[in-house]
Amino acid sequence: MGKKKNKKASDSTENLQEEELINNEQVNKDTAESSEAQKEEKKEEPIIEPVKEPTFEEKYNNLNDKYLRLSAEFDNYRKRTLKERMDLIKSAGEDILVNFLPVLDNIQRAQQSVNDSKDIKAIGEGVNLIIKTMSDFLLQKGIKEIEAVGKEFDTDLHEALTKIPAPSKKLKGKVVDVIEKGYTLNEKVIRFAKVVIGE
Repeated sequence: MGKKKNKKASDSTENLQEEELINNEQVNKDTAESSEAQKEEKKEEPIIEPVKEPTFEEKYNNLNDKYLRLSAEFDNYRKRTLKERMDLIKSAGEDILVNFLPVLDNIQRAQQSVNDSKDIKAIGEGVNLIIKTMSDFLLQKGIKEIEAVGKEFDTDLHEALTKIPAPSKKLKGKVVDVIEKGYTLNEKVIRFAKVVIGE
């Protein structure tokens, strides 16, 4: 009976040793697998190379290239705007001149009528028509006549050429006569009215 107990004890010891070996092998295997997994994780991470700083020569070349491009763009812009400005100056008065042609046509017709006609009244009506056409054209372009006769003398609108004795007390210091009419373009004086002032 003592042998059976010894045998059972040795069997159980062997079983324990086997289990311990199996556990050790399992631990070693798990450790190896985890270290391999860590190595794979390290391999999967992208390798970040340090950023290479550009040399002074590269920086200079980049800046010089940008400067040359900007200079060329500005030169092209300057030439283009200069050409546009020249074209605008050449054709700026085109609209006004085209609208002025009908007035010229009427003046030429009046001149021909003066030579051919003996009817003074018809010639007067023609001249009045030309003046009305011209006045309407100027009004459309924003040009207005400066009213002067009977108005208080204003140096912003009038240019006094001479003084004469006022025909009445009401006209003292006022405009008595207009020698040359004045005009404004959109409220800006483009020609002063040349006037005679009563004193």
